[in-house]
Amino acid sequence: MARLDHKEPSLALYENILKLKTVDECRKFFEDLCTVSEARAMEQRFDVAVLLAQGKIYNEILGQTGASSATISRVSRVVAHGTGMLRGMAEQIAEEQKD
Repeated sequence: MARLDHKEPSLALYENILKLKTVDECRKFFEDLCTVSEARAMEQRFDVAVLLAQGKIYNEILGQTGASSATISRVSRVVAHGTGMLRGMAEQIAEEQKD
């Protein structure tokens, strides 16, 4: 077994997420790994990102997700200035939902 260096982030989590084959496997994995509130927070942040990509305003997002204004603001900053991955995924889903 490889020694985990606690000074550097482990890639094992991310590598193994890529091995999951179905949505149900992925859901169960995160259910085991995260608390209910942690999983719901990630789901909520993702939903906020999609709604931002759809051009929704804060009050609409608040009403649809129940997210706090702080969460909406944080996700908005990540979508605007993050790595681009969340923005790209959110935009793709927003485009798919238009059809």
